[in-house]
Amino acid sequence: MERRLSAILSADVFGYSRLMGEEEVGTLVRLKACRRELVDPAIDEFHGRVVKLMGDGALVEFASVVDAVQCAAAIQRRMVDHDQGVPEAQRIQFRIGVNLGDVIVEGDDIYGDGVNVAARLEALAEPGGVCVSGTAFDYVVNKADVGFTSLGEKRLKNIADPVRVYRILLDPSEAGKKAGRSYRPGTRTVTLAGIGALIAALGAFAFEWQRPLAPLRPSVAVLPFANLSGDPSQDYFADGVTEALTTNLEKLSGLDVIARNSAYAYKGRPVVLADVARNLGVRYVVEGSVQRAGEQIRIDAQLVDAATSANLWANRFDRGAADVFAVQDEMSRDIVKSLGMTPTALETQRMARPPTANLEAYDYYLRGEQAARTARPAAVREALDFYAKAVALDPSFAEAYAADARTAVNSWRYNYDDVLQSAVARKRAYENAGRALQLNPDLSLPYAILAILQVIDKRYEEAIESAKRAVALGPGDVEAHVALGYVYVVAGKFAEAAASIETALKLDPNLSPIDRLVAGLVFFFNGENDRAIATLERARDDAPSVGQTLVSLGAAYARAGRIADARAAVAEGIRFPSPNYSSIAAIRIIWAHFRNDKDLKFLIDAEREAGLPEWPFSFSGADHYRLNGEAIARLVLGRTLKGRIEPRLPAMMQIDEDGKAAFRSSRQFLTEMVVVNGDQLCEKSENMWGRADCGPVYSWDSVAGEPSYAYVNSSKVFYFSPAK
Repeated sequence: MERRLSAILSADVFGYSRLMGEEEVGTLVRLKACRRELVDPAIDEFHGRVVKLMGDGALVEFASVVDAVQCAAAIQRRMVDHDQGVPEAQRIQFRIGVNLGDVIVEGDDIYGDGVNVAARLEALAEPGGVCVSGTAFDYVVNKADVGFTSLGEKRLKNIADPVRVYRILLDPSEAGKKAGRSYRPGTRTVTLAGIGALIAALGAFAFEWQRPLAPLRPSVAVLPFANLSGDPSQDYFADGVTEALTTNLEKLSGLDVIARNSAYAYKGRPVVLADVARNLGVRYVVEGSVQRAGEQIRIDAQLVDAATSANLWANRFDRGAADVFAVQDEMSRDIVKSLGMTPTALETQRMARPPTANLEAYDYYLRGEQAARTARPAAVREALDFYAKAVALDPSFAEAYAADARTAVNSWRYNYDDVLQSAVARKRAYENAGRALQLNPDLSLPYAILAILQVIDKRYEEAIESAKRAVALGPGDVEAHVALGYVYVVAGKFAEAAASIETALKLDPNLSPIDRLVAGLVFFFNGENDRAIATLERARDDAPSVGQTLVSLGAAYARAGRIADARAAVAEGIRFPSPNYSSIAAIRIIWAHFRNDKDLKFLIDAEREAGLPEWPFSFSGADHYRLNGEAIARLVLGRTLKGRIEPRLPAMMQIDEDGKAAFRSSRQFLTEMVVVNGDQLCEKSENMWGRADCGPVYSWDSVAGEPSYAYVNSSKVFYFSPAK
């Protein structure tokens, strides 16, 4: 482990969430212009190294703290004249913190208190201002063309000892000024000038104390409630209480709530709340337990300020199980009140609305959610059955319809034909998402589902609007932000996609493997290849048997010039039985909904470089054995084709003269249309999103003296002979 002393500059955009909410595209355009025209040139001028960009923020390392302070001052001075034509409320204003401290080096990244102090100083800075630590001040005083005002010692979040903090005076006329310079170790005498400086410091500190501070958004994590029922089969009910409370708190626009997936990493583990808060980046933690016995429940919960270990609120609820919705509402209101927040009338109404009045329906819904989270095909089928039972018991249960639609769209999107056939899954997702919105137009999830369906159907503007609506209704809904990122990347808006993923990562540092895959692809297309690799490696580690992740990682490795790693990842990815993502042909059809052909080409070129074969199972046929279109038509139209598909499964295709066809194997049955297009045989069904799946036909080795042929497309290699 390498350590070194470094000057760290941390910057972010003041009020970024508000700016994005009011004018997303314009804000991103102006931010990119600021970086390109002001920030990047200043960093180069003062010899800085950008460690990472984080949506609205940046972390920069300097070998010299003087350079770091000069760079911060240059950026803020130049920003004054930058957005002159923009209304003041919409202007981009940076806050910057600078620290000199010890850092831990890991690859190109840096960690440790040296970095953390810089980030905390950034939060103390005024919009357009710079704050520096005492260690930085001690080295830079009298060496930079700025002045300083002491803010005294500050207690910074998760930093053990108080830190001396100074505000930089940017006006050139105040260069060299040291208002309120504090006592430094080693000073043994106090002169009259020192007393005057101390008085000035106290005056400055008093002035700062009296000034209204910009409110900091509270942040909270709801840890998984413990199941104290003595029956592990009741885990789903405790999980449901946790998720309902999380969902309620997510409806507050002024509160950052860590997503369920990240909080659930602590399920069943002994925790130290201060560690949880630090790891998840939150100030407050909710924890509790659920005990269910027949028709009675006992719920204990408490809200803790992790920074001070103070218990802000605690309560025990002994109620009938049917009162669980009232308990969830009461807990939410008590926690919001204890946080000093005042929700809007609409937010209060949304939190108070129970998902259903039918406890049995709610029970089935919770069981469905528990099953769906596993993503295993058998469990996904079970989840769909549970949701169906829930809406049968309560046809007005909007959340159950939305959950069913989400599960169906995932079955369709990832070709879980053994769960739902593609056509059925697509129809079920559309219908149930629409039904959920009819029942409750304030739900965010159905809009996120519609956005995915619409973008795959190439209805780009509708998809963007649906995803934006999902985010507006659920600002704390990670699925909504990931859906918006997915829609944006398909539509070719890579910077906007990256901004959405950054928000998702803030809400859920432990994204699910499938959401992390989307994040990795967004970074890949946005030119952040190192982040793409790190993100896809994490997704691979979390779900090592997902071929799509490995193949995508191979493309990112190839773009980084790591060809050996790329080919190893692709070889591992195509080892899995499913042909999805196992060939260039599959990539071409699966990503055919890219708005811009050049984006699909960018991906395919990288996959080719990584060694992804053209056809599934690395099939290759000789050109001189390839049939032309006329020969293909004579061979297959009006015939029954019998043989096998890889990996050695019996299969049969029946094709009428008019092209109506049926394909059967031991794992699949589908009806389709078959046509000859040029010198390729094309199948079109509701599978592969209704897209024509075309490929060549070759003469192959004879079987028992009969002619034999091979037909290959993105989804199969079919060795066959026409039946007599």
